[in-house]
Amino acid sequence: FFAIDFIANSARCICTRGTFCLKFKNFGTHAYIASQGETMNLVQRVQDILLKPKETWPVIAAEPGYAKSLFMGYVAVLASIPPLASFVSMVLGGLGMYTRVPLLSSLVAAVVAYAVSLGMVLLLGFWVDKLAPSFGGTRNPVNALKVVAYAMTPGFVAGVLNLVPSLSVLGTLAGLYGIYLLYLGLPVLMRCPPGKAAGYTTVVTIGGIAAGMVVGTAVALFTPSF
Repeated sequence: FFAIDFIANSARCICTRGTFCLKFKNFGTHAYIASQGETMNLVQRVQDILLKPKETWPVIAAEPGYAKSLFMGYVAVLASIPPLASFVSMVLGGLGMYTRVPLLSSLVAAVVAYAVSLGMVLLLGFWVDKLAPSFGGTRNPVNALKVVAYAMTPGFVAGVLNLVPSLSVLGTLAGLYGIYLLYLGLPVLMRCPPGKAAGYTTVVTIGGIAAGMVVGTAVALFTPSF
């Protein structure tokens, strides 16, 4: 969780009309997301969803739904890990990477990857919400965003492996675990029958793969070959 701490330590307080505040205390793992009086420890939530998802999904479902605070305080922070790690690797030459990429090209590639990743979360959230009735679930845009955001946590955290290009392939394992988290979360947040969770997960995953291909293509357009 070093990458999360690093980003937390580097971030500043973000406040919008008093309804949302992302603030970091004590330069450690005390990254708090405060929304409408609710407080959540960012790193603790990451640990919980990764290590004990079955117990954590009901907790997430019971929390007040504020899409803006979830997106800005959780998704926007974690989604920055993969492009930030890739940027550092390209500019400084990560382990196993023998050619440094020009600073401007690396920066553009990182910004594009970050922006498209955020867009992918929103797109998948819409997809999850749209599909809910087809699998006996209940449409709820905020819960759909929740299930996507937290299910993508393993992939975001594993993005730190981009510092070592030869290990980035391990991100595939994180992606598979994310699919498992999605499978566990859909019945809880979208209220689909457990028996239909597998089919629901499969269709959403297909959409995720398609979105991932879009991200890869977009980034490749701005990344020089070497």
